[in-house]
Amino acid sequence: METLIMHPKTKEQLAALKAVAKALKVPFKKEGSSALTEREKTIDHYGIEMVEAIEKAEESIKKGNVKTLDPTKSLWENIQSF
Repeated sequence: METLIMHPKTKEQLAALKAVAKALKVPFKKEGSSALTEREKTIDHYGIEMVEAIEKAEESIKKGNVKTLDPTKSLWENIQSF
C-alpha cells in the first residue's frame, strides 16, 4: 500500500480531509502543525486568495508602481491629477 501526504491550505480543506479519512476508516496521524511557517499560518488564518493578493501588491510596490499624494491637496484633487 502507498502513503499519501496532503498539504491543505485552509482549515476547511483540513477538516474535509479529516472527515473523509474518518468516514472511510483510514487511519491518519497529525504532524508538523507546530512547524508551520509564518506564510502558512497567515494562509491558514486569512486564506490563500488574500495572501496572494497582498504578495502581488507588495511586488508591485517594490517595482515602483506607486502613486504619491500631495498632502496640500484634497483627496479628490490628488485623484484628478492621475
